[in-house]
Amino acid sequence: MSSPTSQCGKILDHLRAGKTITPLEALELCGSLRLGARIFDLKADGHPIEKELVEVAPGVRVAQYSLNQSEAA
Repeated sequence: MSSPTSQCGKILDHLRAGKTITPLEALELCGSLRLGARIFDLKADGHPIEKELVEVAPGVRVAQYSLNQSEAA
């Protein structure tokens, strides 16, 4: 279980609020330079997180993560 003060905890709280998160947002939110690794940790804990590639500039796509609310406990 992630503590609310850890990077995973802050990311999970953000996702539970119905928001999405990108690597730049994770850097601003909790100082995480490795959002993919934190998402891996959260998925390993059983959280139903989904990934979508979004275009942030012409030809530039990044991962955007969200919590599947229908599967969230």
